Amino acid sequence: MRKLTMLKAINEALRQEMRRDPKVYVAGEDVGIFGGCFGVTAGLIEEFGPDRVRDTPITESAIVGSSVGAAATGLRPVAELMFIDFIGVAMDQIFNQAAKMRYMFGGKAKVPLVLRMPCGAGGSAAAQHSQCLEAWLMHVPGLKVVAPSMPYDAKGLLISSIRDNNPVIFIEHKFLYGVEGEVPEESYTIPLGKADVKKEGKDVTIIATMAMVHRALEAAADMEKDGISAEVVDPRTLQPLDNETIVNSIKKTHRAVIVHEAVKFAGPGAEIAAMIAEEAFDYLDAPIKRVTAPFTPVPFSPPLEKEFIPSKEKIASAVKALLQE
Repeated sequence: MRKLTMLKAINEALRQEMRRDPKVYVAGEDVGIFGGCFGVTAGLIEEFGPDRVRDTPITESAIVGSSVGAAATGLRPVAELMFIDFIGVAMDQIFNQAAKMRYMFGGKAKVPLVLRMPCGAGGSAAAQHSQCLEAWLMHVPGLKVVAPSMPYDAKGLLISSIRDNNPVIFIEHKFLYGVEGEVPEESYTIPLGKADVKKEGKDVTIIATMAMVHRALEAAADMEKDGISAEVVDPRTLQPLDNETIVNSIKKTHRAVIVHEAVKFAGPGAEIAAMIAEEAFDYLDAPIKRVTAPFTPVPFSPPLEKEFIPSKEKIASAVKALLQE
């Protein structure tokens, strides 16, 4: 099978859905002529024109607000926020309008809106352009939150998100855009709310998200040399969360390490840990451990930023400590 980068896989998903459904359009800062801040929407305006690939002013509240209105009246917008860090400017439109509208109208209103937003540290972009804020959005009833780690997943999940009749937050780690993987040329969907076991193992379950899936797989490969068999589970969708796949893995390994780049306190791992404690406590042979960023803004300094981001060494260290308990 051919290989694509995650960037190209997302671009192809957008292109295929725009060809399939004339109600799908793209909007955001520099998504048209410039092709997007990271190049994800490159070439779309040449094929679909400025009416369906709309360059917007630098105003996130207007980008999201207009998209909510368009979705509620029959279109299927895919709006891009240049960085997840900018969602604060549009939070009312996201959590008070998009997320609530279907419920408040008794299911009669549909809001088929996708909000794409890059996240993540690693490029010395400092505290206002490097955060992972998925936990904010997981907490809002009415929103779906998708966070792919692989090109194959990104394409299939984005197509499912665009076809969904509910608002979907589609989070893309900016340092995964260049990751390559096998991606079918044809259109396909991956159900939202279905996790994927990226590597099977028997000694410990590592539940990791986005870029940390790759760190977890690297740590698991290193630990194999020491005779430690780690299973790596990628939730792929954080809301709804696939409890069943995670619990089944815990039943097999009896140990859990949760890894994410978001800060530890009230991060996505806290909800996953609570769910495991509620649904699989009797299967645990040791406490649940979390490997996360510290509770601090993302540093600008490259050495400090490197320390801030969970490493494969920290993941392996947590696993080995857990196995000794």
